Amino acid sequence: MENLLLMKLVSYRTDQHEHLGIFIQGKIYNLAENALALNMAALPDKMGEFLVLGEQAMQEAKIIEKAIKSGNPATKVSTASEVNLIAPVPSPTSCRDGYAFRQHVEAARRNRKVPMIPEFDQYPIFYFTNHNAIQGPGEIFCMPDHFQKLDFELEASVVIGKKGRNIKAAEADQYIAGYMIMNDISARTLQMEEMLLNLGPAKGKDFSTVIGPWLVTPDELESYKVSAKPGHTGNAYNLAMKCKVNGKVVSEGNMGDMDWTFAEIIERCAYGVDVLPGDVIGSGTVGTGCFLELNGTGLLNDPNYKTQWLQPNDVVEMEITGLGTLTNTIRKENSDFSLFALKKMPQATPQS
Repeated sequence: MENLLLMKLVSYRTDQHEHLGIFIQGKIYNLAENALALNMAALPDKMGEFLVLGEQAMQEAKIIEKAIKSGNPATKVSTASEVNLIAPVPSPTSCRDGYAFRQHVEAARRNRKVPMIPEFDQYPIFYFTNHNAIQGPGEIFCMPDHFQKLDFELEASVVIGKKGRNIKAAEADQYIAGYMIMNDISARTLQMEEMLLNLGPAKGKDFSTVIGPWLVTPDELESYKVSAKPGHTGNAYNLAMKCKVNGKVVSEGNMGDMDWTFAEIIERCAYGVDVLPGDVIGSGTVGTGCFLELNGTGLLNDPNYKTQWLQPNDVVEMEITGLGTLTNTIRKENSDFSLFALKKMPQATPQS
């Protein structure tokens, strides 16, 4: 059921053109058109340009939202609908993914029969993924090699709303423009193979990162706020997280279980470098939030456990309280091109 109290900023497409709007009860209200209709200052029609304008643009969006919800006859509904939604931030300036949930890291290492790494508790880490492969609700097309252990990753994410550098964690939440669901889709065989060379994830991750279905501003989540974990700094939220595959619940967690907060991750991201409006940052996988972890735990407890990976035509639904439901259908590209087939044979050991 839609939460009418939350402002949902969306990006959508009509006639191959990207637009920016507010999503209310299944209808999209174009932000630029409604600013004009209400005789307000002009607003851009793309999320990237909107984020650059910062707090001023956000306040104008809230005025428009209030006018819509109060039934102001001057407001206009777009001809587009939910089926037109794309990623809320379709063209991020960058995309990083963190590693914030200790439960996930601990379980993954236990399943590999290696000890928990102490550095996890010393500092937050992240990696850069392909910001040009961001996708939103709808179909996700994958190559044949991707289906070698294709996985979902249930995550939350934020988008930066103003430029900053050397930001301290105590101030970092002020730089967050909004929150979204993230699915860090992963091709595990590619990922594990290339990381043997101590680089990556690279090709195991760079083909699709999904965010959506909309962006919710931080003030809309105030009622869900909880204390950060002991010894940590920044906002935390009691938001239930769930993933279904073909209608079956496979993962459940809570955003409040993040050990490293987004504020602390931003502090590290911004050390000696600018973070920019439109930068997207993921939380990392929640505990139980991927098949890699679930399969490993299952096999550890039962050698006959039947492992599961994403297959063509699977429907993946991710839900986070307050942030909506992000739905994707996995499709297979009509191609037989394979990176695995291009692998060179190991060279023979030179004879002395």
